[in-house]
Amino acid sequence: MTDGPLSLPARLCLLAWETDPDRLPPLVRAGALAELARRGLLVDDDGIATPLDLDSRTGDPVLDGLLELVSESCPHRWRTWVTLRARYTLDAVREQLVAEGVLRAEKHRVLGVFPSVEHVLADAGRVRALRRRARRILDGPVPPEDVPEPDATAVALGAAAGLTTLLPAGTHADREQRVERLSARAATPAQAMIVRELRNTLSATAKASSLPVGG
Repeated sequence: MTDGPLSLPARLCLLAWETDPDRLPPLVRAGALAELARRGLLVDDDGIATPLDLDSRTGDPVLDGLLELVSESCPHRWRTWVTLRARYTLDAVREQLVAEGVLRAEKHRVLGVFPSVEHVLADAGRVRALRRRARRILDGPVPPEDVPEPDATAVALGAAAGLTTLLPAGTHADREQRVERLSARAATPAQAMIVRELRNTLSATAKASSLPVGG
């Protein structure tokens, strides 16, 4: 079982595990977009997510798959990419986590006929530790400016998605201010702007998914 560091989209996938399934694809996609922006492979061009170099690769199949998708598609804004074919990225992350031993893929048949695959946690202890760390970052004594950038971004995006595994019931003004400061941990103002755009999109998506049908 692999104990190495998890990618940003993989961490967000596990933070959101067993929560509202509709929030999982856009959150994982936002994590992958943020990671590509952090590495300088996706840049902002007047609100458009733009590959810096069409031939660049990270060696991570999840990130490279998304980079290829963006490169071969019509230009779109960041908020569009958060949801556009987002399950493509989620499926890739789940495959990665199965390979690393964090998830397990179990085959079964729906209605006894149609083949299906269900992903279940194989390393629940690692997920619990990940969530404890995220909550310490959100509510702990460490100044946001001292939190490693990937950790800060993961918590900021997870909070924007309203993850119940991260946020207790209710919202406090001091927590909101801390999330804002965590979002600003990006290396450059342009990257911080991208994180804010991703957060705003996740927040709007989460609110929309919470509305009653016809509401």
